[in-house]
Amino acid sequence: MIKPLKNKKKSGAVLIVGGGIAGIQAGLDLANAGFKVYLVEESPVIGGDMSRLDKTFPTNDCSMCILSPKLVEVGRHRNIELITLGEFKELNGEPGNFKALVRRHARYVDIDRCTGCGDCLEKCPTRYRPRFEVREEAIILTGAEEELVKNLIGTYGKSPTALMRILQEVNAELRYLPENIIHYLAVEFSVPVSVLYRIATFYTAFSLTPRGRHTVSVCTGTACHIKGAPLLVDELKRELGIDVGETTEDLNFSLETVRCLGCCGLAPVVKIEERIYGGVKPGEIPKILKDYRGD
Repeated sequence: MIKPLKNKKKSGAVLIVGGGIAGIQAGLDLANAGFKVYLVEESPVIGGDMSRLDKTFPTNDCSMCILSPKLVEVGRHRNIELITLGEFKELNGEPGNFKALVRRHARYVDIDRCTGCGDCLEKCPTRYRPRFEVREEAIILTGAEEELVKNLIGTYGKSPTALMRILQEVNAELRYLPENIIHYLAVEFSVPVSVLYRIATFYTAFSLTPRGRHTVSVCTGTACHIKGAPLLVDELKRELGIDVGETTEDLNFSLETVRCLGCCGLAPVVKIEERIYGGVKPGEIPKILKDYRGD
């Protein structure tokens, strides 16, 4: 808990409640102007909703590319004191001499000794409590699915690192992660099924629904956006009869957009499997797709 100011002189300190992008930028501006800044955030970390965004409008720039340098600067700035897990309670006093009462909730970690190794998460007895239990007798795999999973377990073992590798191999082979296989792996690795669903829903490489044999990716980064990527997306949606994130009924194509493919000089870019098509015009889409139809 922060002790209220005792002096009656005007204070050069500023209290900012909320550690989102607005609070971060305000804190940096004031700190650079010479003020002592107390940045209070009720959650364990700062960054707010912007840290959960993929892109920013209208340039489609990576939100974390914008936010990350500011997070580092806040953490290192000598004029900024971060108060995470802080609950703002009340404010008394008068202009120039306010008294703020902030309750800091327990973190249960010595922040001065924390190295971010993550060992405490592995040892935490309340981590990832499952929202529902898996009944082994309810798990039914086809012969091919059972053979695939058992071969992968035989190859990679049952270590925590092997679990991610097995999920990747299953997703690559079947083009999605079937529910019955997720439940089977939860039992085999003795982990809550909620852990596997957290992994499967966090990484965009994984899918919980069947995907097409060919994934069509349209780059929507800044360079491609300016060069006409939205027109390519519209043409692909019309040609394939699906929206972004969907799969054709014959399971031949899946359509997705990506932030950047790392070849801005070829903008606009379309990627199918591992093949890159640069300088694509909307009228060329049918010809490109023709090579992948009916195989």
